[in-house]
Amino acid sequence: MTTTALALTAAWPVEADGGVRPVMVEADGSGGDLMIRFGLPTAPSLLDVAATAGQPYPGSLLGAASELPCGVRTVVAVPGRGPCSQAVRLLAGEAGLRVLRGEAGERGTVLLDLGRLGEDVQPLMDAADQVVLVTRGGAEPLTHVSAYGLDADRHAGRLTLAVVGPSPYPAEEIATSLGIRHVAFLPWDARSVAALNSLKPGAQRAAGFRRPPLIAAARALACRLAEPQGTDTQAGAVVAEHLAGSTGAELAGQRHSGLAQTPGYGGSGS
Repeated sequence: MTTTALALTAAWPVEADGGVRPVMVEADGSGGDLMIRFGLPTAPSLLDVAATAGQPYPGSLLGAASELPCGVRTVVAVPGRGPCSQAVRLLAGEAGLRVLRGEAGERGTVLLDLGRLGEDVQPLMDAADQVVLVTRGGAEPLTHVSAYGLDADRHAGRLTLAVVGPSPYPAEEIATSLGIRHVAFLPWDARSVAALNSLKPGAQRAAGFRRPPLIAAARALACRLAEPQGTDTQAGAVVAEHLAGSTGAELAGQRHSGLAQTPGYGGSGS
């Protein structure tokens, strides 16, 4: 899940926000992974954003962001459920949402890594312009998506199911069965995963001139998510996407995207 969020942030089209790079926020109430993974200090972190959200001048997310070796700007969370759970609840409140949205006239995209679905993150999902559920493609994880009973009206037009790795089911069948209009396949690309999580700066760029499969797929998905609302030309139709190798487009507009992992997902959480 977190690696999918990293890939989307790394591949986000900066032309969509006038050259402003996106910021990923590790808003997982069960605790963060990136601080330990990259050996980052305990501050700044999500706790600092949550602690200052209600103050008259809370500052911006950039003040708490760290630059990862893969080139992604990230507000990381400390490990542990206790402090992170409280921080996510504060972030989901009115003051926290104001910080995420930024001041009037500000440009830029905020991508939230929300971890597992739950009541605590529902306000963040409701406030997001786009919601991406990340799951594997087998019968069991897809059944968990169905059993969760997502409110189609609540998320209508802004919900995408990202299926990571192989699946025995075609995208059209998944979309029809689950009632989720947008279904995107992201390839299992071990080399890109290793590059995104490498401690060596520039490991992703060192992979070569050709865009790796995961990054190419994440780029195509990010470009669609970044489209200004109301530009979807296939309203009411099922859009099943095979994203590996797709090309992006030049887009404009400020976006705030939510990512949430499906219940019962059997992966490692990365």
